[in-house]
Amino acid sequence: MTKLAALSGVSVEAERKILDDIEDQFRLEEDALIEITKQFLEDFRAGLGEYNHPMAMIPTFVTGVPDGTETGRVCEVTLLGNHEFSMKQQKYKVSEALKTGEASVLFDYLADSVDAFLTEHSSVGSPISPSHDVANPFDTISAPAVPLGLTFSFPVEQTALNQGKILTWTKGFSAKNAVGNDVVGLLQDAFNRKHLHVRCVALVNDTVGTLLSRAYSAGSCLLGGIFGTGTNGAYVEKVDNITKLGDSQARKEGGLMIINTEWGAFNNTRTRLPTTPYDNKLDRESINPRYQAFEKFISGMYLGEITRNILLALIDAAPKPLLFGGKASAPLNTHYGIDTAIMSEVEEAWESGRNTEIKANGQTNWQSAHFTDVEALGPQDHARLERIRGILVQRLLLDPEDVSLRDAATVRWAASLVANRAARLSGTALAAVLVQTGHAELGGGTPEPKGNIIIGVDGSLIQHYPNFQARLRSSLRSLVGEPVEKRVEIDLAKDGSGAGAALCALQAVKQGL
Repeated sequence: MTKLAALSGVSVEAERKILDDIEDQFRLEEDALIEITKQFLEDFRAGLGEYNHPMAMIPTFVTGVPDGTETGRVCEVTLLGNHEFSMKQQKYKVSEALKTGEASVLFDYLADSVDAFLTEHSSVGSPISPSHDVANPFDTISAPAVPLGLTFSFPVEQTALNQGKILTWTKGFSAKNAVGNDVVGLLQDAFNRKHLHVRCVALVNDTVGTLLSRAYSAGSCLLGGIFGTGTNGAYVEKVDNITKLGDSQARKEGGLMIINTEWGAFNNTRTRLPTTPYDNKLDRESINPRYQAFEKFISGMYLGEITRNILLALIDAAPKPLLFGGKASAPLNTHYGIDTAIMSEVEEAWESGRNTEIKANGQTNWQSAHFTDVEALGPQDHARLERIRGILVQRLLLDPEDVSLRDAATVRWAASLVANRAARLSGTALAAVLVQTGHAELGGGTPEPKGNIIIGVDGSLIQHYPNFQARLRSSLRSLVGEPVEKRVEIDLAKDGSGAGAALCALQAVKQGL
C-alpha cells in the first residue's frame, strides 16, 4: 500500500512524505464533493424512475407525516399529543448463528422474543421485537389480534405499507432463504407457527422511523438519516417525481411520499467515491464485495477496519517500520479488531479541553506544526498524547515500551483522517436531498430560507463521535452555501426505530390496514 517499501534509510523527511501521501488520498476538496453530490442527484433520479438500481429509492407508501398532535398508546410508547412521548422497551440480542443461519430460524427467534415481551408485560398490545422494534397503535383489548409495526433496517422493495420483498442483507447479516421473500410474510408465518395472536400491519425502515419520530417531536421533518453501524436516509418526495410507480393508484393520488433511498449502496461502481488501497482491502475481505460502497466509507461498522489497515501498513513498512517499532498485537492482527469506538476514544482524548475550529476542508486547527513533530508541542498536548498512549496500550493490547508519543500522534492522525472523510461524505448525502427537494442549489446561491429545515438523525457516529456533526456541517456549508446550511436543524430523533414503528403502525390503521 502506497510507497512503503520503496525507501532505504528512511529519513524524517521520507517518513513525512509517506504520511503526507496517505493524507492526500483521504483529502476531499470542495470540487470533489460537488462531483459526488452531482452523482448522488443522478442516482436519485434514476432510482425514482426505474426499479432494480443499486440505490433503490424505495417508495414506502407512507403518505402521512405526523405533526405532534397525535395521541394514543403504541407498544409501551405513549403519544402525549404535545410533540412528546414516553417509551418502555426490551431489547434482545441476535447471535452470529442467527444472522447467518436459516431465515426461518431467525424469524422464529423474532416471534419468540415478541412472545416473551408480551408475557413479561401484562398490558395487551405492547410488543417490541429484538433487533427491530415493533408497535401496537391500539389502546384496547377488543382487537382480534395485536397489531404490530416492524422496523426492518435492511433494503426492501416495498410494494405496500405492510408488504416488502427483501433485496439484500447488510451489516453482517446473511440469513439463508430470505432474499426475495416478503419480510412481513416471513414474520407473520413465524407468528402463526407459534400460534401468537399478533398481526403485522406496517413495515418501516429505521430511517423512515427516524423521520416520523422527529416529525412528531418537531412538527415537521424533511429527512431522516442514520449515521451509525450502517447508514441510510429517507426523505419526503413529491409523488409526481416517483415515475416508476407508473399508473398506480398511489401515483394518481399524488401528494407526498416518504422515499427510503438506501444510499448505503450509492456509487457501488466507485467511479466517484475516493477509494484508497485501505478501502479496497476492506471491500475485498468483506462478506459483500462491491456492494454497499458508500456505507463502507462512512459507517461505524467499517471506519475502525479502514484505520486498522492504515496502521498495519505503517507497522509493516520496509525497510523501517513507521509505527509501534514494527510490532502488532492480537486486535491489530484481527479482522475488524479495531472498533470505531476506539477511534472515538482516541479523538476524544485529543479534543478534550481544546477549542477546536473546523476549517473549510473539514480539518481542525489543532496545531500548526506537523503532527509528527511531537517535540514542538506544549505540555498540554503532551498530556493528551499520554492519554492516547494509555488507550492504545489498554485497547490494542500493546506493550507500553512499543508505544511512543509519536505513535500516539500517528494513530490520532489516522483516526481523524478516516472520520473526517466519513463526515464530509455524509454531508454530500444531505446536500443531495436539499437540492432534490428544492431547498437549495448545489454550490450555493439560494437565499436564506424563512424557516428551519428539520433533519432527524440517529446513530452512534452522529451522537458520540467527536466533531462528526461539525465536520458534516462544514461539508454541507461548502455544498449549499451558508444561508441554507445555518437554517438546517439537525437533531437526534428520540428512539426513531421504536417510535417510528409505532407512528407507522398508527398510519397503517388510519389507512385501513
